[in-house]
Amino acid sequence: MKFEDLNLHPTLIKAVKDQNYTHPTAIQEQAIPLLLKKNDVLGSAQTGTGKTAAFALPILHHLINERNNNDGKKRIRTLVVTPTRELAIQIAENFTSYSKYNNITNTVIFGGVKQGTQTTKLSNGVDVLVATPGRLLDLMGQGYISLKDIGYFVLDEADRMLDMGFIHDIKKILDKLPKERQSLFFSATMPKNIVELSSQILKLPKQVSVNPVSSTAETIQQFIYYTNKADKKHLLLHILKDKNINQLLLFSRTKHGADRIARNLKKKNIRASAIHGDKSQNQRQKSLQSFKDSEIRVLVATDIAARGIDIDKLSYVLNYDIPNESETYVHRIGRCGRAGDTGVSISICEPEENEYVRDIEKLIKQKIEEVQNHPYPQTEKPMNAQQKKEFEKEKQRKKQEFFNNRNKKRGNKRPNHRNNRR
Repeated sequence: MKFEDLNLHPTLIKAVKDQNYTHPTAIQEQAIPLLLKKNDVLGSAQTGTGKTAAFALPILHHLINERNNNDGKKRIRTLVVTPTRELAIQIAENFTSYSKYNNITNTVIFGGVKQGTQTTKLSNGVDVLVATPGRLLDLMGQGYISLKDIGYFVLDEADRMLDMGFIHDIKKILDKLPKERQSLFFSATMPKNIVELSSQILKLPKQVSVNPVSSTAETIQQFIYYTNKADKKHLLLHILKDKNINQLLLFSRTKHGADRIARNLKKKNIRASAIHGDKSQNQRQKSLQSFKDSEIRVLVATDIAARGIDIDKLSYVLNYDIPNESETYVHRIGRCGRAGDTGVSISICEPEENEYVRDIEKLIKQKIEEVQNHPYPQTEKPMNAQQKKEFEKEKQRKKQEFFNNRNKKRGNKRPNHRNNRR
């Protein structure tokens, strides 16, 4: 099948040709005909399967036809809600590309930046609004946004939305939407709470499932290095001696860990930058653009910050920390080897993460190839239950000691205002 066979508006066919799209992906081929018929859709699809075009193109098709048949006034007819700023920006960019040859407009709103530019665009009128939940509710509360004209609603990356604690925000948004609308719900995984939420949003939905979460792309080679926790940073430097790894997306479990890894790499003259939720939007966008432009070699990211990262021809992904959720591993390595290209996934595993690897291999139904000949082999054993308990206790003690010492130092530095007044 070709895009011409999907009966989309001619301006959209022309736009996708400019994007070098010739044949629709599996999710596009399945979802677009259903959406053109105004069905609600429940989609199970990972980032990178082409799902933005799967919902954007039929929505734009409807909006073009509506514009031709009404007074031409711009009202917010489409709302796309997604969890992260990066993903919101990416979706809005796609809408802009697909609207190249028609007069359908969009804007994107998210927190972490001043609202002035966003509210100005809203006051000029838009057809499509892409938003993160917090900023959307904020501007609704200030009276800048009304959802009364919404005819098309998309909830994207729903599983991440719930992971990030957005469930109450989503329910507030749902309460403000018109009952009569077409709704689309996309989630990479379908646990019970996701299915329950989808039932509140969709009416008699058609289901579309592409690339189930247990599947990893056949084009991705997977390797794992077993080492000790203290040797991870040394092993990373050893791996980076490979000059073929000219662009590496590295995953860290925590924000502090991401910053620490980036600092250590910079000390060794390896160009690196970290992105996570504590970075400002400008910092995150600058780091991402520098990575895309090959100005930095290693981009260190947390899982949530990595949602929405879409880098053409990315060949290497590295798990510095093995995720304790097996599905997360599949999402991570899916960042490379996209659109049929080859990719390489590398994982560094410390003893306490051995059980996570076993769970991952059960999920993906294959053994990850172990790299054995390296200078930092795993020699330690995982802790038993008593050792873990003692370790956590000592960790809490040191943490409390750190805060006590810091507070003591701060107390000593406080000026004596009473003496200053005398």
